[in-house]
Amino acid sequence: MADRVTVIGWDGSPLSQAAQAALDAATLVAGGTYQLQNLRIPAGADRMALGSVELVARRVADHRGAAVVVAEGDPGFFGVVRTLRRPEHGLELEVLPAVSSVASAFARAGMPWDDAQVVSTHGRGLRRAANVCRANAKVAVLTSPGAGPSELALMLRDVHRTFVVCEALGTPDENVTVLTSDRVPDHLWRDPNVVLVVGGSSKGPVPPSGWIAGRPLDFPGPLRGWALEAPPEEAGAPGGLPAAVRALVLARLGPRPGDLLWDVGAGTGAVALDAGRSGAAVIAVDQDGDACARLDVSARRYGVELQTVHGTAPAVLADLPEPDVVLVRGGAEVLRACLGRRPERVVALPRTLQQVEEVRRAFAEVHYAVDGALVHASPLAEGSGFGAVEPRFVLWADR
Repeated sequence: MADRVTVIGWDGSPLSQAAQAALDAATLVAGGTYQLQNLRIPAGADRMALGSVELVARRVADHRGAAVVVAEGDPGFFGVVRTLRRPEHGLELEVLPAVSSVASAFARAGMPWDDAQVVSTHGRGLRRAANVCRANAKVAVLTSPGAGPSELALMLRDVHRTFVVCEALGTPDENVTVLTSDRVPDHLWRDPNVVLVVGGSSKGPVPPSGWIAGRPLDFPGPLRGWALEAPPEEAGAPGGLPAAVRALVLARLGPRPGDLLWDVGAGTGAVALDAGRSGAAVIAVDQDGDACARLDVSARRYGVELQTVHGTAPAVLADLPEPDVVLVRGGAEVLRACLGRRPERVVALPRTLQQVEEVRRAFAEVHYAVDGALVHASPLAEGSGFGAVEPRFVLWADR
């Protein structure tokens, strides 16, 4: 094992005295091409390109002498420290961080970022990062080759966002570009880069600071809890569900950050709003244009980022991005169209026993494991007793 392992974060500014002293004493230095070319490294030290961090960790573990790993910005924030600290490598680290690339990107943009989400595409794919951008008004994306600004913008082509693309932060080639998302794919972007994705329904002055990082001041909204009773103006509207039924639907959908939910036949959008408050990206589909307009107003009222699509299913579903979870209020034809996109979980709301059997057959045809319940929840009435509520079928299935 190396006698001493130091991890140095570098943001392009002069190294601290401690960091330079560690480099001067190193017999093995691992870093990116730019770092190895521009830092003062002892002539006799072995040099290793920082490509696979796993390979670097193994090399450092086998090295005899002082080893230094140089990374960009803060190596403890979506950086190399996580891999180097794995128990199998047995390494004890001294970490000397610099300003993270995310902090630098928001500084260049002149924006606060305690209310921002931060996601990485390294080894994780781009789709879930794009869903976080759909669901939030301020997101920093740590990109990777093949999952950069252009690819991200193409995945968000149906929603309007502003991109702040920060290339080669902390180097002489640093460049910061501000574009609307539709113009981002027209450019070639240099690695490495960080992308700030900003926009959505949030308007007006900068809100006051909250108390938890990554969330707005009033997250998850002005009301405590989920599946609350629908506002009076929404009672009895098409697609409305009693609160107890919505609670079961939400529990079985299990929407989470990084997911995309389709709410097909959204009606009042009460489930869509709750799912958005949970951090999931939401596309609410309804053939009633007035219902879509009312849902847009409700989303702004509750501070939820969601997208409404006016159209008739299943035809309107063809151009939507891939869902993770789906709520379906339509018939078997609509359900089959949703199942054709292979979501992880689907919840269906048939109205009759005949429709229940049709839904079960549709799930069985594509080998989804199905379960369900007949929910009869009576709300407490004024005075005494309970009000009458129509029983509702809820079926759910996993891929």
